[in-house]
Amino acid sequence: MSATLESTVPPAEAPAAPKKGLTRPVRITLYVVAGLVLLSAIRQITGATDLTSNGTVSAALMLAVPIGLAGLGGLWSERAGVVNLGLEGMMILGTFGAGWIGWQHGPWAGVLTAVAFGAIGGLVHAVATVTFGVDHTVSGVAINILGLGTTQYLAGELLADTPGGGETQSPQIAALPKPSVPGLNSVLEPLEKHHWFLISDIAGILRGLLTNVSILTILAVLLVVVSYLILWQTPFGLRLRSVGEDPHAAESLGVKVRLYKYVAVVVSGGLAGLAGAFLAIVASSLYREGQTGGRGYIGLAAMIFGNWRPGGLVMGAGLFGYTDAMQLRNATAVHALLLVVFALLLAVTLLNLYRRRWIPAVIGLVFAVLSLVWYLNTDELPGPITTMTPYVTTLLVLALAAQHLRMPKADGLVYRPEGK
Repeated sequence: MSATLESTVPPAEAPAAPKKGLTRPVRITLYVVAGLVLLSAIRQITGATDLTSNGTVSAALMLAVPIGLAGLGGLWSERAGVVNLGLEGMMILGTFGAGWIGWQHGPWAGVLTAVAFGAIGGLVHAVATVTFGVDHTVSGVAINILGLGTTQYLAGELLADTPGGGETQSPQIAALPKPSVPGLNSVLEPLEKHHWFLISDIAGILRGLLTNVSILTILAVLLVVVSYLILWQTPFGLRLRSVGEDPHAAESLGVKVRLYKYVAVVVSGGLAGLAGAFLAIVASSLYREGQTGGRGYIGLAAMIFGNWRPGGLVMGAGLFGYTDAMQLRNATAVHALLLVVFALLLAVTLLNLYRRRWIPAVIGLVFAVLSLVWYLNTDELPGPITTMTPYVTTLLVLALAAQHLRMPKADGLVYRPEGK
């Protein structure tokens, strides 16, 4: 049956015809290099050293990991055709599980409990959407409400009388290891402090990515790679993605559609729970009510920005984590980002002119000019605007990327087996 399916059902994304020009990896590399050069140039012009500093990159990585894990959970679910708006509630369950068990039995026990709690949330979502055919959006919103209410009740029952804890938080959780590449910091730190063009920026970024990195961050990176290998390089992944594209065609070839949907949504919940564990154990060292802060929704946005693929998801999570880190660390650096916005909008405008898309080109040029004028006539951004930076970035990125997105064809559709 496996051989029959692989030979008769095309992959969820049929390979495109070969195109002339640069390959995708080469293009991505060029984009990364161009972005790095742009940031380095603006750092030199504005003196905003936090644009590429070790501290900013380290903070961005810490902020991006829970967003990326939540987005990865959403990717698993939506590739099987189930929209998971309940990621936020599953993260909340994960934070409580990590806090409740983590302070008593150690951080790794907390991590496992968080994954289990998130998976339970995923199972509830799967029962509602796959077995009973509940609308995916309604079920997801219900999971978010249920997750919040359940953790508030359990915290009041289980944490109220704990030493250092209470109804809204757990006692302190022991820290997980934060390994570094041996000898790297002593080499890169002097290079970063010289503030040389490009060289110091690369040194700062490498310090942030390779020194004092939590073991859960390393695990998150491995999970992205493993998810890609499973979903795109195995017969299991082919079947799961076919379920998200055309479940009835997959069913006619013997694929157990409901089983694959259940597996995908439970894995989705487990990954969201792991994101909650990261927030409780690595980012905060305790469970605190409300600490997810909408990251489940931003993770979903990062997944959409990444076009339902792991590589794009990583870029989206990194972007949102970076803008969040900037607004937390340095308002001057956030102000300097106006020049980055100007340069990017100008590049988009030129690209649209080349493609003869006149209206988008005019709109892009207008906003590019406004960004430049705003930068030249101010010294810093107002506090509320600085705080809103990551959320505004989310909206802008999704608006610009919307025309290039392709979701799984059966994503969000209620599946009913043939004959029922």
